[in-house]
Amino acid sequence: MFSLNNIISIPMGDPAGIGPEITVKALNNKEIYDQCAPLVVGNKEVLKNAMEMTGVTLDTNAITNPNEGKYTFGTIDVISLDNLDVSELRIGEVQKQAGAAAFEYIKTSINMAMDGEVSALATTPINKESLQAAEVPYIGHTEMLGELTNSEDPLTMFEVLNMRIFFLTRHVSLKDAIGQMTTERVYTYLRRCNQALKQLGVEDGNIAVAGLNPHSGENGLFGREEIDEIIPGINKAVEEGIKVEGPVPADSVFYHALNGKYSAVLSLYHDQGHIAAKMTDFERTISITNGLPFLRTSVDHGTAFDIAGTGKASSVSMEECIKLAAKYSQSFYKV
Repeated sequence: MFSLNNIISIPMGDPAGIGPEITVKALNNKEIYDQCAPLVVGNKEVLKNAMEMTGVTLDTNAITNPNEGKYTFGTIDVISLDNLDVSELRIGEVQKQAGAAAFEYIKTSINMAMDGEVSALATTPINKESLQAAEVPYIGHTEMLGELTNSEDPLTMFEVLNMRIFFLTRHVSLKDAIGQMTTERVYTYLRRCNQALKQLGVEDGNIAVAGLNPHSGENGLFGREEIDEIIPGINKAVEEGIKVEGPVPADSVFYHALNGKYSAVLSLYHDQGHIAAKMTDFERTISITNGLPFLRTSVDHGTAFDIAGTGKASSVSMEECIKLAAKYSQSFYKV
């Protein structure tokens, strides 16, 4: 039997999207099984169809709880939920039943993690329109995870190659994001980032705060946000013993982080960090949700309805997602 730190739950995602395809492709890589015990939560028949689409030949082992898994390369262990009429499933289309099923896969995975039956979740893409069609009261994974685990404001971190990126603000307009860049928010997020790094096993980490304005404002010449809000927030964190530098001009900070100068960067707004990560390596950019009772990693792409069913979808991101969950699950519960 595998220990808690080995079992990674993989909710299959929207069954009409590429989630099933990238899942079977990823689990056709023996390296995954060398690092963890992957467990799919989804539908056995959909997985079999995905294997036909992708040319993957693996066995499936339908189980009812994680302890029953074989966890050996060549066999996909799956908790197969009877919540989908596969004969009515239309690949590449928004459907009510697909959105409802995807939500159930995630809920089941969350419940197992909360009960200590699995150590982490490695999530595949879901579709916002399908969720809405199914009247699921959440717009995406982060909102589901936060509500269903009673976790306030989960903290997103990207990891790509040797670079980690946190986000001070997320899905708001740039104008609203700037309004949220207060001294207290910068300070609070630096404390949270520091704690997240420790929980991921990054000891004695140092964080760089990206600048907002060109040259980080050039002492007020190009804007006062750094002077009035960002630097005071950094100073409060430094006074507590947190290792922080900045604001470091955004045109160089990510380069330095990629080359090991910083353990992580706090990006001030959505696109600032997203562009840096995805330009570094789009497929290997993985999202980690911190601030939950368990570890969660995710691919950073969508359901790709335009290529779903063709077998063309790359599984590189899914493989990296599972590997990262396995890597960090070893240290996550020690803090």
